[in-house]
Amino acid sequence: MKIDRMDQKLLMALHADASASQRALADRIGLSQNALWRRLKRLESAGIIKGSRPRIDLAGLGFDLTVFAMIRTRHHSLDWAERFRDHVARIPEVVEMHRIGGDWDYMLKIVTRGMAGYDQVYRKLTTGTELETITGYFAMETMLEDRLPDLGPAAT
Repeated sequence: MKIDRMDQKLLMALHADASASQRALADRIGLSQNALWRRLKRLESAGIIKGSRPRIDLAGLGFDLTVFAMIRTRHHSLDWAERFRDHVARIPEVVEMHRIGGDWDYMLKIVTRGMAGYDQVYRKLTTGTELETITGYFAMETMLEDRLPDLGPAAT
């Protein structure tokens, strides 16, 4: 799907504040409400916009530890990968899972309550699945998050 500069402005405004009214968004990017509504519907239909939700301060709820777990396995079949994905999906503290290239096979982002919480997640990860290595990297400070890349001309 081709997006133009106005679509880019709309996506950036939504990313900054998805709770803004259509009137506020239209004013912010310089469109009429009708034109904005049509663009929103087109972007939703194309699957570019996938719902909206509030940002939750997890640390404020006691989830004060973020761990990036790097995982290596000896198993690379599609069947094993699907079983592993299903296993990980049952662990609610795992908020992201990526299959990656390089020295590691998977990277998980885990958000939990302290080291004891991570230990419980670690035990869940290693129970019922065969992994070669798990290494946890503990975030000390989130310095940049939840931002959009440049949506310039290459965004199609």
